Amino acid sequence: METRILGRTGLKVSVMGLGAGGPSRLGQRDEIKSEAESVSIALQALDAGVNFIDTAEAYRTEDIIGKAVAQRDRASVIISTKKRLGGNTITRAELREGLENSLRRLRTDYVDIYHLHGLRPEDYDYYLTEIAPLMQDLQAQGKIRFLGVTESWGRDLEHSMLQRALQDDLWDVIMVGFNLLNQTARETVLAQAKEKQIGVLIMFAVRLALSRPDQLRRTLESLIESGEVDARKIDLERPLGFLRENGAALDTTDAAYRFCRDTPGVHVVLSGTSNPTHLAANIASFARPPLPPQHVARLQRIFRNVVSATGG
Repeated sequence: METRILGRTGLKVSVMGLGAGGPSRLGQRDEIKSEAESVSIALQALDAGVNFIDTAEAYRTEDIIGKAVAQRDRASVIISTKKRLGGNTITRAELREGLENSLRRLRTDYVDIYHLHGLRPEDYDYYLTEIAPLMQDLQAQGKIRFLGVTESWGRDLEHSMLQRALQDDLWDVIMVGFNLLNQTARETVLAQAKEKQIGVLIMFAVRLALSRPDQLRRTLESLIESGEVDARKIDLERPLGFLRENGAALDTTDAAYRFCRDTPGVHVVLSGTSNPTHLAANIASFARPPLPPQHVARLQRIFRNVVSATGG
């Protein structure tokens, strides 16, 4: 598993991160696997060289991650978790309580990265002035190693919150929505984060439209109708079929992970799963070489005007 240095944190992280949220939540959302099965999936990832795990208070998978990490060397695992913000602003007491509960569930006395989860643009100034100082105090106490913030991409399609956050010398790590269908973050977020040496985590690298052919076709039809994609550049009978020519990619999902992995400024691409076979396939994708440059250029041309779709 390839590793990278996560910006100014200095943390050595696997380029694939295990995501414990999303539609799978390690099998705890839809398939409802046993807790032991979900713990086993996390252990499989760790044993394959994945050392970065992302979870959150809202995902209800912190207990599972805690039980998995307890069976390995804690110092070798980078744990990223998040405080749920919800529709209303939270208080300092709520953040402190949230962190303590996360630490208890994770069975650790510190978290490597603690994020404000899905911070909305209109709430940014409140959290900067009222909550961030407490996060810094908790950092000084050793309970948080690095401060992070994640966007609410579905509500903030142009990444305005993260563009604002990058102006402040506060956040060590950011989580941004980015995939081959919607590449707006390349210029608005990734370039600036790279310049400032901010750690970048990619969420939504693969969504339904990049794992289900029927959903991909419907998404492309919608983007053609909105004028964001030129119909002359897409074969709807074989959507993005060129990616599989001459064995360049196994499928769209494989290509999607590798596209994100090799985008400048990216450190960790999160990958969620609910079964061992799927996890092994995802790990294999991250071990494959870069996509051919002509394919990358073609994807950039096709989707350069897409703003409205996230691939969900």
